[in-house]
Amino acid sequence: MEELEIKRKRLKMRSMRRGIKEMDLILKKFAELNLNSMSELKLDNFENLLLENDQDLYQWSTGQVNPKKEFVDLIEDIKNFISISGGLSS
Repeated sequence: MEELEIKRKRLKMRSMRRGIKEMDLILKKFAELNLNSMSELKLDNFENLLLENDQDLYQWSTGQVNPKKEFVDLIEDIKNFISISGGLSS
């Protein structure tokens, strides 16, 4: 199995097992729909995002608080995903 494929599978699993249910739902579906098309650089950024606190991720993803500058583009993608898909549907 290719290294990036393994990384994508690992990131998908980490997206489904978060600290709060809302982030489980948002990130699981976002990962399912986007990981396969992400470049290695974007995958690295997503992996770093998953290291952040879930409460911060939720506030960033819902626009309550501005994200760290290294995550601005990725959070914008997640916010667009939430807007288009409803994000919290299973």
